[in-house]
Amino acid sequence: MVQNINDLLMTAFDFHGHKCPALLLGLRSGIAAMKVLMVERSTDQELYIISETGDDHAGGCFVDGLMVATGCTFGKGNIEKTNCDKFAFTLIDTVSQRAVRATLLKENIEMLMHSRFVEERKRGKSPMEIPADFMSPLMASVLSKSEKNFIDFGAVIDWKWEQKPKTYDTSYCDYCGELTFVSKLVEKENKKICPCCFQKLYGK
Repeated sequence: MVQNINDLLMTAFDFHGHKCPALLLGLRSGIAAMKVLMVERSTDQELYIISETGDDHAGGCFVDGLMVATGCTFGKGNIEKTNCDKFAFTLIDTVSQRAVRATLLKENIEMLMHSRFVEERKRGKSPMEIPADFMSPLMASVLSKSEKNFIDFGAVIDWKWEQKPKTYDTSYCDYCGELTFVSKLVEKENKKICPCCFQKLYGK
C-alpha cells in the first residue's frame, strides 16, 4: 500500500534538512505516480526513476521529495537525472515492465518560482532565515491541492527494463594507487588508469 504523505513528512524534512515547498511537490508527485502504477515504495530496485531535473534551485529539492516518496535513491542506483531542468520524471516499475511520465502543471511551478519564499532565497537567505508566514501558506497550498490540480500523467506504457550489470571487482590504479572498480579502469600503455588520473594525464 502506498504510504500517506503525512507518514513521510518528517522523514522528508529530516532528510532534506529544512521545510521546502519544492520538496513537498516532489513528495506528493512520487506518491501520486506510485498510485498510477499501483506499486509500493521501492526497498531495492523494484522501481526506477528518470528525473528530468537539473542542478538549479528547487530541482534538487523536488528530487529529494521523489526519493523519499518512492525509495529510489542514488545510493541504490535506481534514480538518474537527465539535467533537462524540468519538473518532470518517469517512474518505471521494473517488475511489471510498465512506466508513466509525470509533469508538474505549469501553474504550480509558477506559484513556486514567483513566491515570496523563492524571492527571499534569491536574496541569499537560507530557508531557516525565511519567516514562517512566507513559507506556511505556500506549503499549505501544496498539501491541499488535489492531484489533478498539481500534476499531469501521460499514459501508462510498456517499458522493457534490462538490469544493468553490476561490477563487484576492484583493482589498483597504476598512477594514484587507489582502488577503483574495474569497469571504470582504462588500459593504456600497459597501465590501468582510473578516470580521474586519465583526465589529468590525457585531458579527456
